[in-house]
Amino acid sequence: MHVKVYGADWCGDTVRTLKHLDSLGVDYEYINVERDAQASQWVKAQNSGLERMPTVEIAGQVLSVPTDRELSSVLREKGLMA
Repeated sequence: MHVKVYGADWCGDTVRTLKHLDSLGVDYEYINVERDAQASQWVKAQNSGLERMPTVEIAGQVLSVPTDRELSSVLREKGLMA
């Protein structure tokens, strides 16, 4: 699995990101930071202590609250979508 989405069910940006990935047919792992303390700590470590959602890891590259365009661009760059 090359794409991990760290977020929360109530977060509008997380929901938007998941819908965008679904619409592109990209496989991903969704990690709810409210249910996973280690994931929450990882997100904070990536974002100067802030729990920014979603934080997306794509083949080792970390994006914080990416736009749909940013997400698509990195997926293309990493060869995960046409």
